[in-house]
Amino acid sequence: MKKLKVVGLNFDHMHMGDLLRKCHEHPDVEIAGICDADPARMQAVIANFKIPADRVFTDPHRCLAATEPDFVVLCPATGEHADYVELAAPYGAHLFVEKPFAATLAQADRMIAAAKRAKRLLAINWPLRWVPAHVTAHRLIREGRIGNLQEVHFYDGNRGPLRHTADKLELTPSAAAKRKSWFYQRRRGGGSLLDYLGYGTTLGTWYHNGKKPLEVTAVVDRPRGLEVDEHSITVARYASGLSKFETRWGTFTDPWITQPQPKCGFVLKGDAGTISSYDYESTIRVQTPACPRGEDVAVDTLTAPFADPIQYFVHCIRTGTPLEGPLSPKISRIGQQIVDSARLSAKLGKKVKLVA
Repeated sequence: MKKLKVVGLNFDHMHMGDLLRKCHEHPDVEIAGICDADPARMQAVIANFKIPADRVFTDPHRCLAATEPDFVVLCPATGEHADYVELAAPYGAHLFVEKPFAATLAQADRMIAAAKRAKRLLAINWPLRWVPAHVTAHRLIREGRIGNLQEVHFYDGNRGPLRHTADKLELTPSAAAKRKSWFYQRRRGGGSLLDYLGYGTTLGTWYHNGKKPLEVTAVVDRPRGLEVDEHSITVARYASGLSKFETRWGTFTDPWITQPQPKCGFVLKGDAGTISSYDYESTIRVQTPACPRGEDVAVDTLTAPFADPIQYFVHCIRTGTPLEGPLSPKISRIGQQIVDSARLSAKLGKKVKLVA
């Protein structure tokens, strides 16, 4: 079977290196090209995957025209997601966008419309979707292990977006780095709320089986001298009760190395039990009427083609299978509705109805 050609377009987000590694390791995928306006940002990928010079571009239109990819991995700054989807969609490639969905709901809708016009798949990748603990928690909810889900409690983040790069290699940022990084620029979609809230609200929507909240209340903390927040707390009122989503740049440790306190992940409460599902852990904790003291349950083993986002996206392209769960625009759009509502609430200083 002919390999699918992929292009990595825009290296603003450090996850590009991780995603291209998965493309490089996939037997049915060929890296046909990479593109960024700044050649220096592509050097690590060029070295890691031995990408020849004729597959390296600085102009996206030249890149897409020359390579004719089957799908494009997009990692621009959050505030530019819509622009890049609209740029790439007319070239006929399927569209794989690294989280978050967009800076605003209006921009998310532009992305959905561009993919629809091109008749191509649009996936929004949330890396926590591929954490076995969270996948196992979703399975147990669907199986009715804790009854009807009433509450989702989410706390997540890291020491800061400038503390690591692709493959989770640690960095020590300079004092001036925040001023230069798009992660700390409001106009480009920076801030912990936009970086991490979509994780909680999108996976939360997945856990809630597509249900939407009625209203949202949010507060943020923006340290002196910064344009954006580094800490946010959002409370969403559903018909079933209250759910809470908290984002944090500045955790004591990074959760993929050592879980901080509070621990990063989800606590899920149903009317017949609870589940705690923490990032990267090998077990989840489940309380039920049969075992009210709780028990540790081993997480599921994820297998191909459902073990990572590139496997899954290739599977959907090859088989014509619709995208499901957090990667689907349907579920991610609800997550974005909650994010937009949270931003509005924080700005107005009061609770708001869910943004439509």
